[in-house]
Amino acid sequence: MSRTPVKKVVLAYSGGLDTSVILKWLKQEYGCEVVTFTADIGQGEELEPAREKAQAAGITEIYIDDLREAFVRDFVYPMFRANALYEGEYLLGTSIARPLIAKRLVEIAAETGADAISHGATGKGNDQVRFELTAYALNPDIKIIAPWREWDLLSREKLMNYAAAHGIAIEQKRDGTKSPYSMDANLLHISYEGYDLEDPWVEPGGDMWRWTRDPQDAPDTPVEIALSFTHGDVTAIDGKPMTPAEVLAALNRIGGEHGIGRADIVENRYVGMKSRGCYETPGGTILLKAHRAMESLTLDREAAHLKDELMPRYAQLIYNGYWFSPEREMLQAAIDQTQTVVNGDVRLKLYKGNVMVVGRRSDTNSLFDESIATFEEDAGAYDQGDATGFIRLNALRLRVQGRRRS
Repeated sequence: MSRTPVKKVVLAYSGGLDTSVILKWLKQEYGCEVVTFTADIGQGEELEPAREKAQAAGITEIYIDDLREAFVRDFVYPMFRANALYEGEYLLGTSIARPLIAKRLVEIAAETGADAISHGATGKGNDQVRFELTAYALNPDIKIIAPWREWDLLSREKLMNYAAAHGIAIEQKRDGTKSPYSMDANLLHISYEGYDLEDPWVEPGGDMWRWTRDPQDAPDTPVEIALSFTHGDVTAIDGKPMTPAEVLAALNRIGGEHGIGRADIVENRYVGMKSRGCYETPGGTILLKAHRAMESLTLDREAAHLKDELMPRYAQLIYNGYWFSPEREMLQAAIDQTQTVVNGDVRLKLYKGNVMVVGRRSDTNSLFDESIATFEEDAGAYDQGDATGFIRLNALRLRVQGRRRS
């Protein structure tokens, strides 16, 4: 097939099998110069081997960027202000990382004079959409090369054979084993797909999970933590100020120890198919519970309810790859405006996979008025007799309908 000429391409590069093959394939098929970009978004892996592999492949422009703080501050935290859940269960750990990676790909292309970017997402998945919608939003004229939609190397065996034929070293695990699952990790979560998970009836093996203890094996004594919120974002744990990335890392550690954040989901991909995936999101699970508790005390009823109505659309936009769309930015502006009053502390108890809210307070923005809510004498703060007219007015249409039915 004829291909648009490309002089230089920036490749999202991990150093694994797929992107190592893509690097060679780009040089061979397009005859272009390749720049590699590896993002550290908290996946917990040593990234220097990616640099060494790129150098061994003859790459001279190599970017390895620490984006952990930017990831949590500019993407994860804004998303959690919305309490975003896709299809009621998925905390969007992979989805929210893609716009950051694609944004940096486009920036590096501008910095290096590249005329294209490339990624290793397959033609069956959501990530290709997320990467490319972001890229086109930020640079409408960028060229995008998606090898999985062009080549015939559509199995692991074919990729391994290509690597062997072209002298591409493929790193194996030190103990000679490799997880059979397709995995993606960052500071927010780790995901598992493929292998026996392709049968939605099969229970995941206990040895699959990497971050969280089995709740049955979690400590028998619960732990309490207090999260401090400033404008909807957690800024301290147990009174200790932390950066966004530090907060999420700490909550992952504490939550994982107590078996929090496992999910087994069948979700609807944007490309049309159903997909089964398992996720570990310990810190995110704690954040969501705490944030909703803080909002329950500080947000006006109608503002809170409207936020809940908007949330599914907001989550769908992120899942489908529309982070840099005008509609997401419009929703974000509305959400962020509500968060100016979401200030205070939430106390949580973590126990064997459960996150329990046991206290919340806000010295400056609490809308809870004990003198009104009390079951004791309220000294005239609330006239219970007013409820009679309130109920009769709201019952009027129901009474009209009732008379007609009878």
